[in-house]
Amino acid sequence: MSMMTEDRTEGGTKFVRLGWPPRNRREVLVKVLWIGVWLVFLSSPVEDLVNGGHTTGATVAGSLGLAAFVGAYLTLVFRNIGRPFAPRVVLTLGAILGVLAPVLAYTLGSAWLGLFVYLSVACGATLPVRAAYWAIPASGAVMYLVGLHSDEKEARGLLLLVVLIGFAMTGVGQLVRTTVELRKARATVAQLAANEERLRLARDLHDLLGHSLSLITLKSELAGRMLPGHPDKAAQQVADIEQVSRQALVDVREAVTGYRRPRLAVELAGTQVALTAAGVVADIPAEPDLDDVCEDAESAIAWALREAVTNVVRHSGADRCTVRFLRRQTLDGTVLELSVEDNGTGGSGKGPGNGLTGLTERLEKAGGSLEAGRVKHGFRLVARVPTATSADVGSRA
Repeated sequence: MSMMTEDRTEGGTKFVRLGWPPRNRREVLVKVLWIGVWLVFLSSPVEDLVNGGHTTGATVAGSLGLAAFVGAYLTLVFRNIGRPFAPRVVLTLGAILGVLAPVLAYTLGSAWLGLFVYLSVACGATLPVRAAYWAIPASGAVMYLVGLHSDEKEARGLLLLVVLIGFAMTGVGQLVRTTVELRKARATVAQLAANEERLRLARDLHDLLGHSLSLITLKSELAGRMLPGHPDKAAQQVADIEQVSRQALVDVREAVTGYRRPRLAVELAGTQVALTAAGVVADIPAEPDLDDVCEDAESAIAWALREAVTNVVRHSGADRCTVRFLRRQTLDGTVLELSVEDNGTGGSGKGPGNGLTGLTERLEKAGGSLEAGRVKHGFRLVARVPTATSADVGSRA
């Protein structure tokens, strides 16, 4: 009821993020309007305070009680979504609402029964599902009992609304909690993927250098012992040390090159985390089938994905990004195509930046190509690379 909305424009549907602070003036306006719409049930209490004929003391007490109720409600529902309070804080704020709603409605009249709508929403949105299933009917029952004191007909009319809207909000609350858990899980996956790459490098360096360094140490000791009496044999040991060290250097370079070559699975996980952290709604497919794609082609597409997502996060100002992978059959063979499209305004530069220039060169070395430019509702980058390329595209930073 009070946590999500969408802004439909000519270019499509733009969602205001659940539980996130607004990023621009448009989102501030949308959220304020959305909150204002659902505060319509406060019109009756406000009108009652102004024209209800209460004593000065009752009017002041009612105004303070209404202000406290609205403050607790907005704090509990809007702040709690996406960044949950501790259970103790949720229960405290819920208890404040649960006390103020019946007290104000009982003492000031039926015009205040609408406060139970907000109490039901708060129960459905913030309480665990099992607790909400008890709290929502209880809110409706208390409202009806209070209404018997002032206006039973008004209470009966609101009873169904209070119960239904509360149960509807349990679904929204569960959706938000699931979204938060998924965001954390994706971040964990990306971290595990990075850790796996670090472990691979550690294993490779250990396997490569363990034998070589042991051999260099042994021959250095032999050369030291031979040097006084057999300089010719010592020179041979030094020559062997030079050969072993040169081969070790070659092996280390190859290992580091393999480490620096990005993997598409890792980049996809990092893409989801980066876009989510930047507040961009990401439409990202599963990892494509790479059985017949060589490592250099995969690396080229992974570099392209990394550069495209970096540009979306840093320069585009977009709030939606779509990633697609396609296979195209051409006269020269199968081509793997990456498309990254956002709905942003793009950067302020008049030409391609260093990142796109370097990416173009990298793809060309792999036999591929790059297309990037404005489209009707945003910016699109398309990278293509033959699946059978053997160029070394992962050796550059």
